[in-house]
Amino acid sequence: MRQNILVGGPAGTGPNFLTNLVGEMLVKKGFYVFYSRDYQSLIRGGHNFNVLTYSDKPVYSNDKEVDVIVALDKNTLELHQKNLKKQGIILEGNYSNVYFAGLLLKHIGFEFKEIEKKLKEFERFEENLKEVKKGYDYSKKDLKLLKDNKKNLSFSNGNQAISQGAIKSGLDIYYAYPMTPATPVLGELAEKQKAGNFKVIELENEIGVINAAVGSAITGAKSMVGTSGGGFDLMTETISMSGIAEVPLVIYLSQRPGPGTGVATYTGQGDLNIARHAGHGEFNRVVLAPGDPVESQELTNQCFYFSQKYKIPTILIGDKHLAESFYSSEEKPKIIATPSLTKLKRYNSYEEDSEGSATENADLIKANIEKRLGTGKQIKKEAQKFSQYNLFGKKNSKNLLISWGSTKGTIMDAIENLDCGFLQIKYIEPFPNIENILKNKNIILIENNSTGLLGNLISEKTGIQIQDKNKILRYDGRPFLCDELNAEIKRRF
Repeated sequence: MRQNILVGGPAGTGPNFLTNLVGEMLVKKGFYVFYSRDYQSLIRGGHNFNVLTYSDKPVYSNDKEVDVIVALDKNTLELHQKNLKKQGIILEGNYSNVYFAGLLLKHIGFEFKEIEKKLKEFERFEENLKEVKKGYDYSKKDLKLLKDNKKNLSFSNGNQAISQGAIKSGLDIYYAYPMTPATPVLGELAEKQKAGNFKVIELENEIGVINAAVGSAITGAKSMVGTSGGGFDLMTETISMSGIAEVPLVIYLSQRPGPGTGVATYTGQGDLNIARHAGHGEFNRVVLAPGDPVESQELTNQCFYFSQKYKIPTILIGDKHLAESFYSSEEKPKIIATPSLTKLKRYNSYEEDSEGSATENADLIKANIEKRLGTGKQIKKEAQKFSQYNLFGKKNSKNLLISWGSTKGTIMDAIENLDCGFLQIKYIEPFPNIENILKNKNIILIENNSTGLLGNLISEKTGIQIQDKNKILRYDGRPFLCDELNAEIKRRF
């Protein structure tokens, strides 16, 4: 059983509230839920829509074809009716989102008392209850939900999980300048700073943000910054400085399409190379790429671990789709201790001597560089203690899909009945040893960019070239959809 519900309407009419309400109630009932958001860069008006997919089995993506359309305006029908299944249902009218909540929840099969209990969590309970009752009484109970499943499911998006990962790692201070899709982490952490005993500071731009973070980090504070591609560009000089001065920093890079301003509220995976190479000179860094909220917590935590232990900048690279989509999960994140190992001392952006003073001595320069090279080897060895990649599906199949980041969910759903394995890369730098996994395989690359950046990295590290005909690339700012991707994969077998 897999149902797709599309909720659409202008910004400001509440499609997000409605989708999240239904999603939370389904998760509480024991169903697996995934929903994604598609919205324009507008505060009011335009067209926003969410697609919520739920099932009695784990689900991590949406389909192109939908079972239900909840149309908060006529424009939603005009744009999406072509994707409604033949037996699909349309719920429409000039009503409030709360009215539609009653309409939709009864259609799905909820009892009114369950809705009433949920509404008590929000303001204007009596007003909302009357409006929900109108929709509920008008609707027909078209579907029948299973009895409550006693599953302890979490329900969060990537940004919420990254925030939790930082808090559990002992975050002391978070600096940011707002830039979609990283901005919600600023809000999440700001709400929790008093209870969590850490600070959240918004500064005038990204240059100020990362330089202030360096200042905090050298005092021993666990410091983190967050931004998207355009803001990350501005941080690169200081990333180089932290690399030579041995300042521990955690940087969250949440991708959106670019270059320039790009498409501010949509998704993409075009920043892999800048995460790997940003900054001048040669220095150590760690770059980690989670594929879901559980991994977002774990890899944020590992970023803090590596940054503190080896005094390096670490980069957590995500994207809008992961940042803002909601996933249900039975898994619990594995969090490790990340003690602060930084002491206040003399720091220098030049090559330095044993007292921290700038030096131009050839022997010292050579020794410092070789020390950094040695640290790089230690990091690579240390990384092998962690899960650097995941291998799913039929591991002995001749067909092997390979990808990274938020594409994980759609691939997991799309391969359910296919003869293939799926290799998900989580450690971009240091890159894992995967040559033996790739040998004699029909490799199919799946990425949300136009040039196959991970494929190029694999060629660089292993010498294995992936054929262009076996590259499934989407670069229109939208995520992959399960039914479409399933068909694309089959064509490569």
